[in-house]
Amino acid sequence: MARFIFITGGVVSSLGKGLSAASLGALLQSYGYSVKLRKLDPYLNVDPGTMNPIQHGEVFVTDDGAETDLDLGHYERFTDVSASKFDNITSGKIYQSIISKERKGDYLGGTVQVIPHVTDAIKDFILNLTDDVDFLLCEIGGTVGDIEALPFFEAIRQLKNELEPDSCLFMHLTLLPFIAAAGELKTKPTQHSVKELTSIGIQPDIIILRCDRDIPEEERKKISSFCNVPFSRIIPAVDVGNIYDVPMHLHQNGLDSEVLKIFHMHDNEIQPNFRKWDQISKNSNSFEDTVNITIVGKYIQLKDAYKSLDEALYHGGLINKVKVNVEWLDSELLENSDPINYLNKTDAILIPGGFGKRGSIGKINAIRFARERKIPMLGICFGMQMAVVEIAQNLLDLKDANTTEFVQTKEPVVDLMTEWKKGQLTEVRDENTNLGGTMRLGAYDAVLKKGSKVHSIYQKNVISERHRHRWEVNIKYKDALENSGVIFSDMSPDGNLPEIIELKDHPWFIGVQFHPELKSRPFDPHPIFISFILAAIEKSRLV
Repeated sequence: MARFIFITGGVVSSLGKGLSAASLGALLQSYGYSVKLRKLDPYLNVDPGTMNPIQHGEVFVTDDGAETDLDLGHYERFTDVSASKFDNITSGKIYQSIISKERKGDYLGGTVQVIPHVTDAIKDFILNLTDDVDFLLCEIGGTVGDIEALPFFEAIRQLKNELEPDSCLFMHLTLLPFIAAAGELKTKPTQHSVKELTSIGIQPDIIILRCDRDIPEEERKKISSFCNVPFSRIIPAVDVGNIYDVPMHLHQNGLDSEVLKIFHMHDNEIQPNFRKWDQISKNSNSFEDTVNITIVGKYIQLKDAYKSLDEALYHGGLINKVKVNVEWLDSELLENSDPINYLNKTDAILIPGGFGKRGSIGKINAIRFARERKIPMLGICFGMQMAVVEIAQNLLDLKDANTTEFVQTKEPVVDLMTEWKKGQLTEVRDENTNLGGTMRLGAYDAVLKKGSKVHSIYQKNVISERHRHRWEVNIKYKDALENSGVIFSDMSPDGNLPEIIELKDHPWFIGVQFHPELKSRPFDPHPIFISFILAAIEKSRLV
């Protein structure tokens, strides 16, 4: 029987509900239990696929091709349980499904209402595919008081009464602010947040307090008294230096033991195994060296726009025992300025994914700088495409070489792929297809070229990686690019889609069409990032 844990937030957003949920999932796994994590997003977009990364953060893509919230990345990295399209839902998707049914007459002329139709759809989503897990952790996005979140709160309130007794738990995460002028921590925002939650019928079983400093016992007792939650279930969550310290921090403050007590599972003679979390904490404090990686991106105003990328670099540093200093560089700064002003002291350059023309010239200039000066360079998705454009323009002397994403050109070295294979299925797109959910999405197999650098990196003949893009490197230019020193080291099984390129006469110059960062884990770093960090270490030692 699955036990259900619902994680809500109050006072402000971005407190770390996703990290708290992922950490609790990891702790429960340490006892030998199986877990699944899900995210309910109240916004009206169908999915985050068309949302501005600067506003919403990165889009995390699952193996089955769902464009989801970035919190699913936290879930995967902490629990190593692959998410799917059944693990993220939005108000937009719920309403889209209900309105579609109404138009078909599925409600037999009945009045369609938030209760029961919307709440029933939410409950169906929560309960789907939960028979094979011990715990389902379900995070509700936003904060208590958001008008668009009310149907989700009502749905989980109803579930509390409909599920088996003692099989449902509410966990509320709030902010405990420090007012510098008064020199005090203030509990009133938490009290008001819990009051708002109880007013809609939900009494939290556990309260997690986010704070930037230690929380005195007196403040915890006050919250316990005013919020009607036992003192032992008022859990401090103080800022830590590394997000992978969060599980053990919450364990030391009793979160996992209180959860098991609520579910009457604390008497089981199961000894938790926290060895891997202790090891990652030890590794984080035993770096032997430092490397500087410059990410030349166009969404750097919000670090969450590249969250998985940042974490994958950290994972690569962990296994190589080096601290990775990430320097964020706005690609637009390189459009009218010599890259040497910004990149002269870097050990490696990373060109991440993106959409649109803005900042593309700056990325091309950074790629040329890395190619000519033999600096390790990793281009991901759009970064690989810009590498092909740069090589075509400057090595093949095709001055009109470009991508048709920007302009109709005589030399479309990157072009819109209108048809491709996924397994036995043929997927078709054109210029008039909706933007949302119509890219090459999810996991695709590819065949590595024996003897290539990436073949030695992966130590495999066939790989599977996650994609999110609409344009592809044009296979028609393969021969010309190979004559200029490009190696097409990874191709789709039918040989039509280039997946990885590398340069012959360069210590480490690799472009990948997929997003390797999405599959990197702290305990299982992605091989591309392991090798990339190693190349950066070698570069740093040459200086």
